[in-house]
Amino acid sequence: MSLRDSLLRRIAAEGPMTLADYMRACLFDPDHGYYATRDPLGAAGDFTTAPEISQMYGEMLGLCLAQAWIDQCAPSPFTLAELGPGRGTLMADILRVVRAVPGFLDAADLHLVEASPTLRARQAEALAGHAPTWHDTVDGLPDAPLFLVANEFFDALPIRQFRRDGTGWRETMVSAEGEALRLALSPATPHAKLAERLEDTDDGDIVELCQPAATMAQAIGQRIETHGGAALIVDYGDWRSLGDTFQALRGHDHADPLADPGAADLTAHVDFEALARATPSAHSLLTTQGVFLERLGITQRAERLAAGLSGDALASHVAAHRRLTHPAEMGTLFKVLAFYPHTVAPPPGLEAAGQAQ
Repeated sequence: MSLRDSLLRRIAAEGPMTLADYMRACLFDPDHGYYATRDPLGAAGDFTTAPEISQMYGEMLGLCLAQAWIDQCAPSPFTLAELGPGRGTLMADILRVVRAVPGFLDAADLHLVEASPTLRARQAEALAGHAPTWHDTVDGLPDAPLFLVANEFFDALPIRQFRRDGTGWRETMVSAEGEALRLALSPATPHAKLAERLEDTDDGDIVELCQPAATMAQAIGQRIETHGGAALIVDYGDWRSLGDTFQALRGHDHADPLADPGAADLTAHVDFEALARATPSAHSLLTTQGVFLERLGITQRAERLAAGLSGDALASHVAAHRRLTHPAEMGTLFKVLAFYPHTVAPPPGLEAAGQAQ
């Protein structure tokens, strides 16, 4: 039975499903789910992430985490972790650059949070010799100082979507029309978690909630506040959810999210305010990726690498730097938020959050 048939049967038996339930099935179904059945990255896949664009990205994040580790008196041992490591490219670049930091690798215990068997196999190849431990969820991470990176991880977590109608909210649901899946709206009802959004929204405005993201932020932040460490969260989104951001990507282009369940990547913009509110730790100001990378010295690193290049290799390198940092490319769309203990300064490249965001 195809995933579409399974979803149609479920809707016939139980009624329309939330976007969260639909996303969870399409992305993580063990037999037909998008992440369970393929490697989605690269030219042959559906999207390309920053680590696949240039080694400079992982180098900057690795040195940022290493400096945060030094600033917290170099705890040993500590957990070095990544959420949703893809092919392992980002972590491989991090591990390579931190070899220059005395004691860091000797103290690091590598942990990866990845549910996909396909991607775990790719990560094992990329990180051969580093003996990572895999977990299905963040709950499996050790109770120890935690230095963590999450690059384009939170955008794939299932959301619920609501459209304001007076003082109530109509939830976006996935329904069926014959053999086709269709979006529909529930009747308008009050919603406790959206009560405060009545102050900054108008009729027809859309707000998205992602409870799994808040739950993970709480778990990560609790470890960091209790044991020390830092988390770098990089994703597309903004400080507060507003508008319809639910989308599908297939073959590096936008697609109909209902057309072929399990065959496209489903994502939504990250609500960074919700993550910041959920963490018991301190959090940084939300910072654009371009500004963050420039503060860490990516242009100087790019210039040093460019000195040994020419022709097409040089042109590709220059284009990669621009793509990562320029406001018209990934530089503004992607944002960075850090968690860190209240007793220390934020990681390099980021500023402490004040009373107003």
